[in-house]
Amino acid sequence: MKHKIIFIALDCSISKAKSIIKLIPKINSKKYKFALKIGYQIFFTKGGREFIKSIKNFKIFLDIKAYDIENTIKNAMLSIKDLSNVEYISVHASSGIKALKIAKKFAGNKKILAVTTLTSFNQKNLIEIGYKKKLSDLVFLQAKNAKKAGCFGVICSSHESLKIYKKLKINTITPGIRLPGRKLNEQKRVSTPLNAFINSKAYGIVIGRSITGNIKKNINKLLTHLGE
Repeated sequence: MKHKIIFIALDCSISKAKSIIKLIPKINSKKYKFALKIGYQIFFTKGGREFIKSIKNFKIFLDIKAYDIENTIKNAMLSIKDLSNVEYISVHASSGIKALKIAKKFAGNKKILAVTTLTSFNQKNLIEIGYKKKLSDLVFLQAKNAKKAGCFGVICSSHESLKIYKKLKINTITPGIRLPGRKLNEQKRVSTPLNAFINSKAYGIVIGRSITGNIKKNINKLLTHLGE
C-alpha cells in the first residue's frame, strides 16, 4: 500500500519553518507520511533557496503556482533545477495544456502538480472574474487538461477530488484542510483530513494553520483524527 502524504504548509518565515520542522514527529505508519509544502514567502525571501536545499528527510512540494506563457514556464523550470531535493512543483492548469507539457518536459525529475481552481473560490467568486462555467465543471476540465498534459497530479478541493480520481485516474492533492472545529479563514471549499483521504480518495492533503500554532499538540490531534 502506498503512503498517503500529509504536506505541512510552511507559509511562514524561515526561522518559524525551522522550528516547525524540528517538531514534526517521525511516525511509523503504514498509511501516512509527512512532507513539506513551501510557498512564496520562503522561496522569495533572502536565503530561501539555500534553506530549501538544506532540508533533509522530507519530500518537498515547491508551491510556486507558475502561471505564464510556455517560454516563461520553461525558464522557470530550468531556474529551479538546482533544487534537487524538491519532488513536486505546482503550475496553474489555466496556463494551458502546452504550458503544462513544457513544465513537465523541463522540470527534470520533479513531478508537476496542476493547480485547478483555488479552494478560496466559490461560484460567486468565479462569476466576479468572468467565468460562467459551474465551478465543479471548471475544476474537472482543468484536471482533464492536466491529465492530457501528463501531469503527476492536480491540486483541487476535496469536493472535486473523488470524481477526478474515479474518472481521470490522476492523483489529487487537496488544500483547504481543517481539523474538526477549526476556523475556515478565507477558505470556501474545505474538508477534514480523514474525509479527504477516505471519502475523496486524495493522494495527499495540505494542512497549515490548523496545526502550525501549537505544532506538537495539533499534530497529535491530527494523528488521533486519522486513527494513528
